[in-house]
Amino acid sequence: MPATSPAHPRRRRRTNRLLVTAAGVLTVGALAAAALPGSASAGEQHGEGHGHGPSRYQDVQLLSFNDLHGNLEPPTGSSGRVTELQPDGTTKTIDAGGAEYLATHLRQARKGNAYSITAAGGDMVGASPLISGLFHDEPTIEALNKLELDVTSVGNHEFDEGAKELSRLQNGGCHPTDGCYTDKTFQGADFPYLAANVLAEETDKPLLKPYWVWQKKDVKVGFIGVTLEGTPNIVSAEGVKGLVFKDEVETINKYAKELRRKGVKSIVALIHEGGFPASQSYNYDCDAPGAGDGISGPIADIAKNVSPEVDALVTGHTHNAYVCTVPDPAGNPRMVTSAASFGRLYTDTTLTYDRRTGDIARTAVKSANHVVSRDVPKAPDMTRLIDKWNTLAAPIGNRPIGHISGDIVKDGTESPLGDLIADAQLEYARTLDPETDLALMNPGGIRASLTYAASGAEGDGVVTFAEAFTVQPFANTVNLQTFTGEQLIKALKEQVSGSNEAAPKILQVSEGLTYTLDLTKSGADRVVTDSIRLNGEAIDPSASYRVATNSFLAGGGDGFTTLGQGADDMVGDDDLKALEQYLTANSSAGSPLAPPAADRITIVK
Repeated sequence: MPATSPAHPRRRRRTNRLLVTAAGVLTVGALAAAALPGSASAGEQHGEGHGHGPSRYQDVQLLSFNDLHGNLEPPTGSSGRVTELQPDGTTKTIDAGGAEYLATHLRQARKGNAYSITAAGGDMVGASPLISGLFHDEPTIEALNKLELDVTSVGNHEFDEGAKELSRLQNGGCHPTDGCYTDKTFQGADFPYLAANVLAEETDKPLLKPYWVWQKKDVKVGFIGVTLEGTPNIVSAEGVKGLVFKDEVETINKYAKELRRKGVKSIVALIHEGGFPASQSYNYDCDAPGAGDGISGPIADIAKNVSPEVDALVTGHTHNAYVCTVPDPAGNPRMVTSAASFGRLYTDTTLTYDRRTGDIARTAVKSANHVVSRDVPKAPDMTRLIDKWNTLAAPIGNRPIGHISGDIVKDGTESPLGDLIADAQLEYARTLDPETDLALMNPGGIRASLTYAASGAEGDGVVTFAEAFTVQPFANTVNLQTFTGEQLIKALKEQVSGSNEAAPKILQVSEGLTYTLDLTKSGADRVVTDSIRLNGEAIDPSASYRVATNSFLAGGGDGFTTLGQGADDMVGDDDLKALEQYLTANSSAGSPLAPPAADRITIVK
């Protein structure tokens, strides 16, 4: 398909024909009737057939990506780079990402592959830059339609604005509050969102379709989509109200059996849960020294327990890159992939379909991650889409709100940007209650760094509203609560214990709060109690402290249950407004804000 080709004009009708309903998959006969049109072409047969029929084996191309998060424009800073391992063992970084380039790469990859499917592993929207987030991610859905995405699982961020808004993104219609942004009604997604393990509490049935079947001629591949069971712990309570999230493995195994009963034996699971690779280079060998040895974390356990009936796992959530062969419960090789995040990579997997068995010949599966480099032509249709939405966003997004003297990055256990945001929330909170003592910020709520280099025409060192929006896009409020010193100490220990023990979530702290994090210890002991100080004074367990957090943490999010138990609640304004006010008040062109030192947490390794 040429780089300039638009999405297939009849794509919506085709996709809707093939959708599998929540009540059950189409019968085999109905699937045959719904088969995609197409004729033999390059890439259609794995080998030469005998007689007049097709060969036994058919290569099916599976292109996949995950965690796009509405990054239509090339992401900046470290968020817009990938690390590549070189043959001599050194590494280099490559600028990557941007929907204009992703479209070109995917279209070039499909050339010569008559049997090609494009799938995603969730978090296509949510925590998005202003060009998408300002319009409730309608621009990203339009872009994914043009990318000819066939199917995706939901991710946790698809629930940021609740189930009704997710349904609108799927089915179309103007926003219930903000209305239509253009003279055309939003059409919704041409592709199905799958949510097999997300049940409506009232009906005990999947909120969206649990699976979907792709078919071309006699080749059928089923897709089951799930998000992580722990979604309610990392999404605001309002976003998951009335929903139940079930175990990933049990759900996938349940629907794999159902698909096989319906005659679909080639199955791919789209799982919005991921792992932690042994290397940050996207092209490292994940199967060294042994199969799957280069990956750890939740997805490793899931992969080892998902039914052998599932032939491949497309994953996400952790924003890491890996292509691993993790043996299934029967000891057979099975591909587990993730393409990092923000559209910087895509995965190209070859699934060899056996027409005799209707299943995938696992030993023939090949897969690799590819960089969405910016040295290819931009896709013109994607450029037009971005220009359209940027024109609408420009009056808001281009407004300068502050000045910085250098990059203020979000990277690190304690980051300069994390300190800045915590300070901004403390300063804002003190306008509500002068007795506010400190502020705490969750690291997952900081989505991008502030870069010194200009992103547009604003000039170097100028922070625009759009850049700040990209940093904090969740529209959380700044909340005030009163805690005892004992509760405050307990909350800090929850960073490294309970649900956060295996993968710590280190809160970013405002000026004046200091402590030691001893990583040579385990569990809650890693936060050294006697080291916790506020303005140089030890925390008094029986005293009261006024603490500012965002509404996500104030609801006990990210495993910080103690932060959901404060007293004397006060709800302030949007956390982005707090950041904007801080930057405006504390910086100018002649006196830009310098990156904070990030020296409030002493780390012992």
